[in-house]
Amino acid sequence: MPKIDLASVPLRTGSGYPQEFAAPCSDRTRRRLGDAGGLRDFGVNLMTLPPGGWSAQRHWHSHEDELVYVLEGELTLVEDDGVTLLRAGDCAAFPKNSGNGHHLKNESSTTAVYLEVGSRDPDDLITCSDIDMMSSSTDGLFRHKDGRPY
Repeated sequence: MPKIDLASVPLRTGSGYPQEFAAPCSDRTRRRLGDAGGLRDFGVNLMTLPPGGWSAQRHWHSHEDELVYVLEGELTLVEDDGVTLLRAGDCAAFPKNSGNGHHLKNESSTTAVYLEVGSRDPDDLITCSDIDMMSSSTDGLFRHKDGRPY
C-alpha cells in the first residue's frame, strides 16, 4: 500500500554540519517521506523548524532543483536579493545552478512545518553562500571551498 505511516518514519534532528556551523539548525527535524515511500528520482522531506531556527546554512545547488511548501506557520526566506515572508500555503522554488543562496529562518513565535522537495541528482554540489563550506552528493562530506575536509 502506498500510504506512508508517518509515525514509522524516523525523525532526524539537527543538520550533520561541522560543529562550528550546526547551532542554527540544531533543533530542526526531518522525516524523509520520499525514502519511506521508496522514491528514487526525487526526495520529499517533512520538516519542522522551531522559533529561532534555520532550515540550513544559506546555500545553492549545482544540479538539484528544490522546492519548499509551507504547511503551518511562517518562515522568512533569505536570498541574495533580500527576504520574503512565506506563510502557510506559500511555496518557493530554487532552480539548479542559479548561484542564488537561500535558506529559511523561523523568526516567529511558533513552530513552522513545511515540505522540502529536491531532485536528488547524484552529481549535485551544494555551495554555502556565507561561509567557507560545500558538500558533494557523491560522498556527503563537508569541505572547505578549496577542497580541504572539515
